[in-house]
Amino acid sequence: MRPRETRAEAAARSLWEERRREVRLPMLFETVTPGGLKIVIARRGPLPLASIHLVLRAGSSSDPRGKAGLAEFVAELLRRGTRRRSADEINEAVEFYGAALSCGADEDTLSVRVSTPSEHLGTMLRIVSELVREPSFPPKEVAAARERLVAQLANDLDDPALLADRALLRALWGDHPYGHDVAGTARDAASFVRRDAVDFHRARFGPRVGQLIIVGLIEPWQARVWAERAFARWSGGPRSPPEIPTAKNPALPGPLLVDKPEQTQSQVRMGGPGFPKGHPDLFAATVMNTALGGGFTSRLMQEIRVNRGLSYGASSNFERLMAGGAFTVSSFTKTESTRKLIDVAVSVIRKMRREGPTAEEVEAAETYVAGLFPMRFETNEAVAAAIAEIRVYGLGDRWVQRFVPGIKAVTRPMAAAAAKKYLFDRPPTMVVVGNAAAVRKQLGGLGRLRVIQAAELG
Repeated sequence: MRPRETRAEAAARSLWEERRREVRLPMLFETVTPGGLKIVIARRGPLPLASIHLVLRAGSSSDPRGKAGLAEFVAELLRRGTRRRSADEINEAVEFYGAALSCGADEDTLSVRVSTPSEHLGTMLRIVSELVREPSFPPKEVAAARERLVAQLANDLDDPALLADRALLRALWGDHPYGHDVAGTARDAASFVRRDAVDFHRARFGPRVGQLIIVGLIEPWQARVWAERAFARWSGGPRSPPEIPTAKNPALPGPLLVDKPEQTQSQVRMGGPGFPKGHPDLFAATVMNTALGGGFTSRLMQEIRVNRGLSYGASSNFERLMAGGAFTVSSFTKTESTRKLIDVAVSVIRKMRREGPTAEEVEAAETYVAGLFPMRFETNEAVAAAIAEIRVYGLGDRWVQRFVPGIKAVTRPMAAAAAKKYLFDRPPTMVVVGNAAAVRKQLGGLGRLRVIQAAELG
């Protein structure tokens, strides 16, 4: 308390200072085009820059069977030509106006993002509209993109960390739409033809499954005029996004060993069920996981790296998607210490599940997470991405304001309950990538061992 300040005054001052530091989104202005595209505009300075984020519910979970990676492939092709411009003309226009353009997909969405000087926002909106409404998918560009993708996916087979992530993904999700990489497989990619891209665009693109976010130093009314003008003629397409079935992580009988004979290290992954975006367990699980494996001072790092020198890194994470989620653990070690690493990680996780984090760990985790959160909103691009996430996943516009108070409200019993709920109440799905001849015996007693070759993940 300050001199001569009453308790009520101190409490009021504390509340005022906390609210002054509160992370908030800018004021949002909204409209909808005649075709059904939702537009959200936010004025944000001080630099004369703007960010465009067009997001569609057309992610890799909507890839047709036998065409894993098609959503990402189509996203890559959007900037390779429209009915009005060639790929070179698109690139030249973007560069001429000092903008930056990217297209991509994740599990749930496909997006087009542009950063531009504010004065050229109208022009960039017209270009984005062309990309999503009128892609031409030139045959030569399709063939070149397919060749690049197949080569990239073949190269991925030489990266043991990527192999481990891919193998865990498949083991965790099985035949679910989340059970393949966003980039797909070389086998499927080799089959991509122009008709696949055209059919995907016709089936998955449309204003009623889209959100257009504009953030920057702009007049909202002017941005609205430009956006409505650019997308006024966009109509048709799907009436609603594809249904993604609720995820049910399959229980596997034992570890999966991916043979890479030349490896002198083992990549180790473990996983189990988690929760989807917007789940109420987020706050408690985030605090608990920060103490377990979400930072450099976490228990997994301390026990695996600091105390035993088994690895340079160990981490745990909750992946959250539209229809489900997963809890995963990741590390690596020398071939001869593979089982030791597994045993230490399992022991640390079991102890956390049994006892939960300490009061000191909860306090430190809350301070760490709350302190990092404002840094997520330092650019127009980050704010636009946050607004898109909030709208796509139905988190509510007060989500950003609720996050830090939600983290700070977590108690030790709440974090302990999250540990009991999510930290492997059954043996985890386990993947090891390494020299099978040297690792096989170390995995005894962990369940029925399955061994595959790295090429089988291609």
